[in-house]
Amino acid sequence: METSNQVIDLLVVGGGTAGIVGAKTASRLGAHVVLVERARTGGDCLWTGCVPSKTLLSAAAGAAGAGMNPARTAGPASAGSDFSTVRERIAAAIAAIEPDDSPASLEAAGVTVRHGVARFTGFGQAEIDGQQIRFHHALVATGSDPAVPPIPGLDRAPVVTSETVWDLTELPQHLVVIGGGPIACELGQALARLGASVVMLVRSRILPKEDADAADIVRASLTQDGVQIIEGAVVEGVTTSPDGMREAVSRVRVGDGRTFPADTILVAAGRKPRTEELGLELVGVELDEKGYVRVDNAMRTSNPMIWAAGDVTPNPDFTHLAGVYASTAASNAVLGVRRSVSSVIPRVTYTSPEVAAVGITSPEGRGQRVSTIQHAHTDRAITEDQIDGFTRLVIDKQGRILGGTVVGPRAGETLGELTLAVHQKLTTRDLAGVTHPYPTYNDGLWNAAIADARTALEKPLVRTAMSGLVRLTRWRATRSSPARG
Repeated sequence: METSNQVIDLLVVGGGTAGIVGAKTASRLGAHVVLVERARTGGDCLWTGCVPSKTLLSAAAGAAGAGMNPARTAGPASAGSDFSTVRERIAAAIAAIEPDDSPASLEAAGVTVRHGVARFTGFGQAEIDGQQIRFHHALVATGSDPAVPPIPGLDRAPVVTSETVWDLTELPQHLVVIGGGPIACELGQALARLGASVVMLVRSRILPKEDADAADIVRASLTQDGVQIIEGAVVEGVTTSPDGMREAVSRVRVGDGRTFPADTILVAAGRKPRTEELGLELVGVELDEKGYVRVDNAMRTSNPMIWAAGDVTPNPDFTHLAGVYASTAASNAVLGVRRSVSSVIPRVTYTSPEVAAVGITSPEGRGQRVSTIQHAHTDRAITEDQIDGFTRLVIDKQGRILGGTVVGPRAGETLGELTLAVHQKLTTRDLAGVTHPYPTYNDGLWNAAIADARTALEKPLVRTAMSGLVRLTRWRATRSSPARG
């Protein structure tokens, strides 16, 4: 077995967002970095996640706007015949972004890229396709896979996940979506807008982690787009017949006995970490009960030489979080520091309308309050006839912004300012005191802050103090008046 005598500063296992950002960060700091990827660099975000899904959503929004959705028109849409065009657009978007995540880009940043399978074999040691290497530190960034629940008959049905849905060459005629989270809602709405008949089977309610009022708006929007949503549904089994590929060959059965036809079943019911066969048990890296790599707030594992970031950890599986946390892990490793990651984590569900949230989204303690602006009172929303939304802030008794939710077009763009406000512990008076451009959807955030600041001024003690200040100013003006001379 071949052995390398050189000791690597940082071994990065995985070439997705976390691995790429972590490797480039460490290399820029002067470290010798080797990144190992078993398939292709770019990870889920580039190939099966953010890039293709947001391109699909954009294409579907255009289709809905052009009247191609059969839920909005009298006859069948031409969307099925245009699905090849949508696929071409997705491929073009991936091709445009792929060079930034390519091995060439990593090599240009000073990172050595190895294609192969890495496995830890001992403390400070790993094996890459038979070659033993040594390292000072390692970053585990192997990501996660879609989880497929053990539903009877599902293994014989035409199933796709968020990874394999992009392999479809034709638009499904009868799509059943199992799940009600962001992926289920985004893909279900997009494919319905393109012309598919879509049924969503949701165990609890859609978007269970989001504000209930936000979920209500998304539910109404999906329904308007033709999606049939069955909440509180437990999928008990799937039966599949061997008849034609384009017919509804499967029927999905729920607990109350109803069945739903499907030529395609999209399973969007969570994910599972890629930690098998890494040899983590050989080097003392602890996993949690679901198999995720345990990390502290500096992204270090139970082995002080090994760090982890991205979907392989229990942290929320967001691309932006993977990059930020991997950068922190890499710099901590190669510089010997212990910087902690921020606990302020923004998230966006890219349905129409979008749901964007950060921090505390409903009052959790004494003295906390909310300030809500309905977008029916936001001028930009009125001018664009997009009033189904709101901006809601959660505020503590000192007036600090703890978090909030924005529902509406481009809500994710507004969330940046709200995230900064939460991170910097700004008050509603701070936000209200900043001049904002008009008219924008961001007016909802500003007006929610203004409304809360004005409410504070209505408190009896504050009103008394302000009244006294007004009387003092009036008296001073009278004393300095030329008429007194």
